[in-house]
Amino acid sequence: MNMPYSFNLTLDNENETQNLAQFLAQHFTTGVIYLIGDLGAGKTTFTRYLLQTLGHQGAVKSPTYTLVEPYHILGKDIFHFDLYRLNDPYELELMGIRDYLEVANALFLFEWPSKGEREIPEADLIINIEKSEDELTRNITLSSSSEALQRALESNFKHAE
Repeated sequence: MNMPYSFNLTLDNENETQNLAQFLAQHFTTGVIYLIGDLGAGKTTFTRYLLQTLGHQGAVKSPTYTLVEPYHILGKDIFHFDLYRLNDPYELELMGIRDYLEVANALFLFEWPSKGEREIPEADLIINIEKSEDELTRNITLSSSSEALQRALESNFKHAE
């Protein structure tokens, strides 16, 4: 997985998480996003804001027990996977992951992607969310192969050191 571009930023509150999700919803409408972070880091919160920006009305729940939560928003298919409870990547094959992955022009969000191993496609964007020691702020690293996304991030957000 070649991710030559990386952007770091600090989010001080949930409003800033919402702003980042709204920004990415404008720049990233199809493909594969990996959401990496510990329990409670904010992966589902980020996903909720992203889906709301794309036009979803209503609740967004973590698919921890169902493994996948499908959305059809304004003619667009979005699949939110949470692989935390996966014991074996082969379980994805048994649940029919190939049927989901064959949907054209869809957006795929994977929480805990390492548990999917080779059963899931490589990411176009990796969002790594780390809680700070005080657990109030989040340190975000966005990695992609898109120079255009990197430039847009640099012009819209203050780079964390």
